Amino acid sequence: MSLPDRLPFQTWDVFTDTRFAGNPLAIVDQADGLDPARMQVLAREFNLSETIFVQPPDDPGHSAKVRIFFPTAEIPFAGHPTIGCAIFLATRAAPEGDFETEVTLEEQAGLVPVRVWRRDGSVQAEFVAPVLPHAPAAGAVPEPAALARACGLTPEQVGFGDHVPGLWQGGPAFLYIPVADPDALAMARPQEPAWSDALQAAGVDSAYLYTPQGEGYRARMFSPTAGIPEDPATGSASAILAAQLLASGALPEGETRIALQQGVEMGRPSRIGLTVVVTAGAIAQVRVAGSAVPVSEGRIALPDRP
Repeated sequence: MSLPDRLPFQTWDVFTDTRFAGNPLAIVDQADGLDPARMQVLAREFNLSETIFVQPPDDPGHSAKVRIFFPTAEIPFAGHPTIGCAIFLATRAAPEGDFETEVTLEEQAGLVPVRVWRRDGSVQAEFVAPVLPHAPAAGAVPEPAALARACGLTPEQVGFGDHVPGLWQGGPAFLYIPVADPDALAMARPQEPAWSDALQAAGVDSAYLYTPQGEGYRARMFSPTAGIPEDPATGSASAILAAQLLASGALPEGETRIALQQGVEMGRPSRIGLTVVVTAGAIAQVRVAGSAVPVSEGRIALPDRP
């Protein structure tokens, strides 16, 4: 099909209800017929942690088919594009008043149902993770001393209580590094060549650091080789954190709600709600919730075919 010279886009800040906080997201609408190579060029142009492209669904009973890109590569699933795009679609359909609806997104990882609601002017969304988190088939967790060198910390600052480093996936894969306290979390920085050595051994390009805070955890996520030096909010890593918490003995039977905060050290605080259902000692369901607020809109020119 023929494409217009320009496509409409909006940017939203996700996992926040305050503009210029949270995690920025570019949403390119009416992207039917746009090939992945040009999607990648546009994602590189926006240069945000993720850009999502909205297309008509393959199944008319669903809300949209979407493609999600880092600046460097397409990914099968990501949390903040899912939350942001679902709120974008739902609020476009219901620009005023309270509502509750379900948006179903066709993502590369599978169907992602998202519940979206507005109450007293506040919009929230919650998705069910399309893949339950699990251990990857390959990769090894580096020793704590190696991870300490990779993060610019001391070995004593890696781990707390029964929490030790782990490697988990649920679509994307992350290396999980518990750190002792918020001071250690604030100090952490990728240190080369130890950083690349550790992540290569684990077989991933992203590491999620976390520490206890109140009734939940405070976190940071680094993925420099994927073009994301640091991410203000990572919904997919938050969902997969459920496996790390279960392995650490931090999840009882039944449903547990956990408050996550990320992006503080970047000046872009984000709030992420994580709900995990454990049945007979195994994860049965993972849900991730958050808000989003629109920031900008316009039309972007399309590149020539690469």
